[in-house]
Amino acid sequence: MSKHSRFAALSAIALVVFAGQAFAHAHLTKAVPADEATVAVSPDELDLHFSEELDLKFSGAKIIGPDKASVKTGDAMLMDDGKTLMVPLSEKLSPGAYKVEWHVLSTDGHKTTGTYGFTVKP
Repeated sequence: MSKHSRFAALSAIALVVFAGQAFAHAHLTKAVPADEATVAVSPDELDLHFSEELDLKFSGAKIIGPDKASVKTGDAMLMDDGKTLMVPLSEKLSPGAYKVEWHVLSTDGHKTTGTYGFTVKP
């Protein structure tokens, strides 16, 4: 086997191994309110849909308001076979831009974090 063939074979193996690991994490597939959405009224909850089942004990979300203060939330719950993290909002959101910082642990032990934003219309 030539050096070039060995390099190509090793590259292909590495690609398969690392691609498999990337797919093993819970990825945010949908959010309500959606990323960059403008909503007419304050939502009662955030629904974060993921590609894998989550471990509720190590998953959650923090909402940062237009004044850079954290928004009070209720206790998160899992829905849809454990793939949707539902975060109830304890109070109505005032008009402005909000940032959601989420962190989850999938049931297979992989941690994932991310952020997205939405706006409540004045």
